[in-house]
Amino acid sequence: MQHDRPTPQELAEAVREFLQAEILPVLDDHRLKFRTLVAINGLGIAERELEATAEPRQEDWELARRIRAGDMPEDAVALLKEQVARKLRVCNPRHLAKYDE
Repeated sequence: MQHDRPTPQELAEAVREFLQAEILPVLDDHRLKFRTLVAINGLGIAERELEATAEPRQEDWELARRIRAGDMPEDAVALLKEQVARKLRVCNPRHLAKYDE
């Protein structure tokens, strides 16, 4: 539940942008540069996760319940593909772009 600003998304974005624009360019230590890139990537994932989970996905739970009960909806494959696409938008959008090609 968000009560004020900055939001968690805005905080993650601000830290990621700071690391990317101010810290990364001045790092000479390759190990530290790599770890900073990992942190930047992690913050990007967190931003996308916060954005993607802003609304609960009750439909996902309902689809899982129906599949377990043997009541497979006709559009189950399309719904499952959309679930995978939502997850890829969060964890690795580049893979989603490859899938769409």
